[in-house]
Amino acid sequence: MSDTPVRPGRPSVRRLPQLPPAVRGLSPASALRLSPPSDTWFKPALSVVVASAVPHLALLAVGRLDLVVYSMAGSLCALYGHGLPYARRARTLAGVVLGMVAGLAVSLVTASLIGSTAVLVAVGALLAAVQKVLCDATRIGPPAHVIFTFVSSAALFAPQRLDQIPGHLALTLGAGAFAWLVALAPALVRREGPERRAVARALEAAAVCAADPGPRSGNAADPGPRNDSAADPGPRNDSAADPGPRNRRAAAAAVHAAWRCLLASGRPTPVRRSLERLVVQAEAAFVAPGPGAGAADPDRLRAWAALTRGRGPVPTPAAAPGTADELYGIDAERTALRAREARRASRRALLRRLGPGSPLLPVAVRTLFGCALAGYLCAALGVGRPYWAIVTAASLCQANLTLSWNRALQRTLGNLLGVLVFAAVLPVSRIGPLALVCCCLFFGFAAEALITRNYWLGSVAVTPMALLVLEFGGAHPAGELIGDRVLDTVLGAAAGFLAATLVTNRRAAGRVERALDATDRARAAAERTGADPADRDRARRTLTASLVELREAGDTAAGEWWQRALPEQRLLAAERAGHRTLAATAQRRGPTAHAPSIGAE
Repeated sequence: MSDTPVRPGRPSVRRLPQLPPAVRGLSPASALRLSPPSDTWFKPALSVVVASAVPHLALLAVGRLDLVVYSMAGSLCALYGHGLPYARRARTLAGVVLGMVAGLAVSLVTASLIGSTAVLVAVGALLAAVQKVLCDATRIGPPAHVIFTFVSSAALFAPQRLDQIPGHLALTLGAGAFAWLVALAPALVRREGPERRAVARALEAAAVCAADPGPRSGNAADPGPRNDSAADPGPRNDSAADPGPRNRRAAAAAVHAAWRCLLASGRPTPVRRSLERLVVQAEAAFVAPGPGAGAADPDRLRAWAALTRGRGPVPTPAAAPGTADELYGIDAERTALRAREARRASRRALLRRLGPGSPLLPVAVRTLFGCALAGYLCAALGVGRPYWAIVTAASLCQANLTLSWNRALQRTLGNLLGVLVFAAVLPVSRIGPLALVCCCLFFGFAAEALITRNYWLGSVAVTPMALLVLEFGGAHPAGELIGDRVLDTVLGAAAGFLAATLVTNRRAAGRVERALDATDRARAAAERTGADPADRDRARRTLTASLVELREAGDTAAGEWWQRALPEQRLLAAERAGHRTLAATAQRRGPTAHAPSIGAE
């Protein structure tokens, strides 16, 4: 980007000198470092165990454990959607089950009609690329496309007859329906559980931001960027010396996620009204951080977060200035989102993410190339199960080179350690069919319990579980299974990383440019809003969402290589200007006549 004049009608943002493109260091230590466990790690772990145990035990009772692979395809759907409110989770999981059945149907029909390994590998690679793009476009969240690819690729290389397919698909659909019930069962006990957790995270992030906001640059009423690049090396490095920008970004993302969760949760209830008021308090601490009394007191925010996360009543803080405006705005936004025009706009946005100019296209090509290369290499070496290599390559195809490198190290280390665990537990699993079922359930729980610490740690449990699934169809030589898995892992990781290196995502920089323009427009709109609370607060939330997208786009582009220079300093300037605009609009908020009409005060 050159120093060209800004087009009329756009906010005035001075174009600062660009830094040369740089890829974050490919550090093994950072890739393998353990993180604290997720606050909801036990939910997917317990859900998948319950969703799998009932079909497994039913098949054990009728003596058909050879069909476990089909029931497991449906049971694994219970891993999805645990961060979504239950109304949205029901629709999302229904789509996951149908998508799982559709992918499995394509694989089973192909396996029954075609015996060529070359064609099967090509179909598996194409399915993996399609599943990757669909999961990224719909932003379904972890475990994303990997489970779909595992199921469809394994089915491609399983013996199959056309007359068996309806029964196998019915078994998957039935297990998926049961997984749907398991994932939604907590709504009977705690209807607003996902919303409470999302709001608690927002309060905790806001408390961190309020306790250590970092230096405040400029006054809140001045949204223009400042030329302080000499003191600040750019957005990728500012958290090293000053955690303030990092804290503000984390708080913005958490508050934005909380609003999205509340907007998707359905009709307002008294609990959700209280949660909305708490998000207003968290937002106030985020846009105008700083320790002190009132809503920005970090200790008070942490106390509210603990009460919100617990099972007792949701705390109801005193109404802060502007609370009525904010709740009036969220009601208006909820109504707008439910309108037919909003749903059409959402579908158009999804189609744009899937269209020819989509930034997901290079990732799809990368997935297709990596999976095909991994499968053909394994087939050339005589490996009987090339789908393991296909799944490994698919798991490595991330948004940029840095993430792909991290996943290559994590997957390789986890699988190599996992085959050692499999060798140790195999004699126990062969005691009897019930022992085999119990071992699979144990590793299914362990995988979800550990994977939030680091992907490699979860892979240590995933690998023996995947190998034990083969035992349901009959015993296999342990040495053959271990040797094939090690070879498939190494070849799949090498092919996947080679694809990530050769097929560059040069559209990542274009996504940054679009995010910068969107942030400029959102900031200008927030500054132009008048006294109407619905318009003003909707503009503020739009600006917050644009800042979250801007940081995500910048992080993705920063980890990619072989692309044009990124506007690092403009990224920093736009982010700071957006934060100052949020603070300025927060200071202009105040109580309005809408307070009595919403019943929240």
